[in-house]
Amino acid sequence: MRVDLNADMGEGAGADAALCSVITSANICAGLHAGGALEMARVMRQAAAQGVGLGVHPGFEDRAHFGRNRIALGVTELTDLIAYQTGAAQAVAAANGLRLRHFKLHGALANMASEDGALARTCFEAAQHIAPDLRFVVLAATAQQAAAEAMGADWAGEIFADRAYNPDATLMDRKRPGAVLHDAQTAAPRVLAMLRAGAILAADGTRIPARIDTICLHGDSPEALAMARALRASLAAEGVVLAPL
Repeated sequence: MRVDLNADMGEGAGADAALCSVITSANICAGLHAGGALEMARVMRQAAAQGVGLGVHPGFEDRAHFGRNRIALGVTELTDLIAYQTGAAQAVAAANGLRLRHFKLHGALANMASEDGALARTCFEAAQHIAPDLRFVVLAATAQQAAAEAMGADWAGEIFADRAYNPDATLMDRKRPGAVLHDAQTAAPRVLAMLRAGAILAADGTRIPARIDTICLHGDSPEALAMARALRASLAAEGVVLAPL
């Protein structure tokens, strides 16, 4: 079995350099929900030096809440928001002789797109207009996946190592107990179970069949590095090959 291990980076968490030696793909913050132009460039160079695949990670312009507050935007506003961030990341990558491989929504915007296919498609089409070759990393078995499929776009199905799921394959609200997993020794067996089952395992026991191409860790959490190392070791012990998208 072959799978990608990705992390959200360039968000000012401080563990980016160390994470680059563990993960295989990096979702680089485009400077609106966190980070900035210089951090974006620095993390891209660090990741590329380790053979890590690069992707753009756009979210709401909401630094005060790390892009995790829901914001209602019209189609034109949303298109501009995504185009700006995708274009910025693409330009910074090109200036460093690098290229972006994938596109993955961040935070509240990602959650909204997992519930609303029209919103997801607006985001994907905006990114595609700027960078036609990007692969969309979608929350597997959600409206994000349905939107990418309807577009005939190249996509990769994603599961989360450190988040609990609702029965419809959306992520459990962070405010609920148990929504965010902090123990690497708990997260790794759970991920292996999902890979073996070819399904997302929701908190209530529901099994949702899903194509799993990549596994995400949130790079902004204090335990991100320990979680990444434990997960990589567990996957390798089971013969799972880690490779970039």
